[in-house]
Amino acid sequence: MNYRHAFHAGNFADVIKHIVLARILIYLQDKPAAFRVIDTHAGAGLYDLDSDEARRSGEWLTGIARLMQARLTNETVALTKPYMDIVRAFNPKGELKVYPGSPLIARGLMRPQDRLVACELEPKARKALIDVLRRDEQARVVDLDGWVALPAFVPPKERRGLVLIDPPFEAKDEFERLGEAFSTAFAKWPTGIYVIWYPAKSRRATDTLAQLVARTAAAAKTPGKCLRLEFSAAPQLDGAALTSAGLLIVNPPYTLQSELKTILHELEMPLGQGGPARFRLEVPRP
Repeated sequence: MNYRHAFHAGNFADVIKHIVLARILIYLQDKPAAFRVIDTHAGAGLYDLDSDEARRSGEWLTGIARLMQARLTNETVALTKPYMDIVRAFNPKGELKVYPGSPLIARGLMRPQDRLVACELEPKARKALIDVLRRDEQARVVDLDGWVALPAFVPPKERRGLVLIDPPFEAKDEFERLGEAFSTAFAKWPTGIYVIWYPAKSRRATDTLAQLVARTAAAAKTPGKCLRLEFSAAPQLDGAALTSAGLLIVNPPYTLQSELKTILHELEMPLGQGGPARFRLEVPRP
């Protein structure tokens, strides 16, 4: 498949991914020491929801648009507030016009001592990302293939932080490359937090990836934990648009699993398509 950010900005998968990203960064803020965010496939940074791509897919209408209208409990409102505050900051008049991608979500939750490295190889997307981060001394946009950048930029000098791996899945062997790249990076930085996004279209491919990542984490000198989250807005049909996506989170904050249980239960109704959504949240077996 070809998961181009511009077509899917603000969809259900972005909402879930960015809520998780925000919760992890809030956790990292608990200690004064600096952290670094490494985004291996960063995209354009900011997406016009009135663009041809966004209008053609309309996916944000069943994603962020629904979440902004949803009635949530006070607990879930508080847990999603860091993420929602960033989305609203880019839409100050209350009407959804643009959607911030992962680099801008991360940048919105960084303190003065924290840093962002955003890798983007596609020229048009890279130029757009440079434009939105222009003159930002805490953020660096790198013209480098994410698979090359991943092992090159770990461990960061801060020795704390998060690696977001969110490739476009344009190549048939993307799952295999992802597993290999993670294993190489994890060997160099086993204490980092890794967030790996994937489309959940093939059960065999996703299970194989989850087992590889969990096995790699468990084999570390100090064994790491792996958390697997899959969210299905509707049953995934062969040849149909993406309705199910997942995240593998290595070395998750100890608070994350319970927070996500609270949040995800409340997102089943607003993010469901043709009925309630479903999710699975588990620790995969190595």
